[in-house]
Order: sequence, then structure tokens, then C-alpha cells
Amino acid sequence: MNQLQYIPILTEAYQRGYEQKYAQTENRPEMKMHYFKTKTDLPRVQVVLSFLHGIVSAGQCESLLDVGSGRGVFLFPLLREFPALEVTSVDILPHRVELLDCIRTGGVGNLHPMLADICSSSLPDKSFDVVTMLEVLEHIPDTEKAVKSAVRLARNYVIVSVPSKPDDNPEHIHLFSNEDLENHFLAAGCQRVKFMSVTNHRVMIAYL
Repeated sequence: MNQLQYIPILTEAYQRGYEQKYAQTENRPEMKMHYFKTKTDLPRVQVVLSFLHGIVSAGQCESLLDVGSGRGVFLFPLLREFPALEVTSVDILPHRVELLDCIRTGGVGNLHPMLADICSSSLPDKSFDVVTMLEVLEHIPDTEKAVKSAVRLARNYVIVSVPSKPDDNPEHIHLFSNEDLENHFLAAGCQRVKFMSVTNHRVMIAYL
């Protein structure tokens, strides 16, 4: 494996954690090295990382909850860019959480994976400076419950991205306009929202 093609801090931690986690396991799950390949961040990820750089440097973001981390399209660039940021990752799929737990076990101690559903989270109010929900809200049946939970858990900001056009993904059950998103987050208690333009996606910052 050419290490230059992979994100070193995550690749090395994943390999160490995998060996520790499955040392006594006969039928190990397949290693998922391809998730850590270096590649250009997606435009919506670039926009969010740029915003986070500003608020991290201003002391407004020391902890972050990433909802629906999935394959790490946003989470892994986030960990690369902010190695000191305390990041809690939640997902409803056990195999996703297991992979992330290998990274934590292997040495990325600021990553805290959890198997959880944002709609039924029992975490305390205002647990995180920032909550991110990138390409997540369009999958969740109860939009209102998910938004209220995200706003409840955030101290400063909630950051959302969703598709802006219909697509052929059968798991996308909602298509939101800017007005839809604004109404949901203002009704949940946010003070104002700001939209940023990204091709084929809506990126919204909700201010608490």
C-alpha cells in the first residue's frame, strides 16, 4: 500500500485499532482501507470546513457532534483538519460505528463513536458547540424531531447540507427548499440561518 495515497493519521490508527479489536476473532470483517484514500474534498465539505476554521480559531467550536457519519465523507476530512477537536460521531448502523471505533482504539482519542439515533438521543442539552448533519436530513422520516434534537444539543451552531435537486437515490425521502429548512430551524429555536451556494446542494448554518 502506498501510504502517500491515504490519510496517514487515520490509516495508521485504523490499522492499529483493527488489529487490537479483532486480535482474537477468527472471522474478521474486511479491512476498509479505501475509506481513507486522499482525494479532493467535495465542495459541500470544503464550504463547511472553511466555516469551521473560522469559528475554531475564534474559540467558538471546541466540541462537535457529527450526525450520520456514514462512510466518513465529511468526518474523515474533519479529523484531518482538526486533530485537537473533540468529535462525537453518531450513526444508526453498527458496522459504521465499529469501523470508527477501530480508529479511536488505534489512537485518535478525540473521536468518540456512538451507535445512536439523533431522533431519540438522550444526551444532555447543549452538549456540543456545533452539530453537523451533512446529507442526513433527507433520509430521516421525522424531520421535525431530528431538527429539534440537533438544536437542543447545540450551543452555538447547527450545520446542515441537503440535496437541492431531485435524484434517483431511493433513500432520499425529502427534498427541502431554503424556506423549508429555515422554517424548521427557526421553529426549533434558532435565531437566524445563513445559506451558502454549492452546486446541487444546500448548505445552511443555523445560529443559536
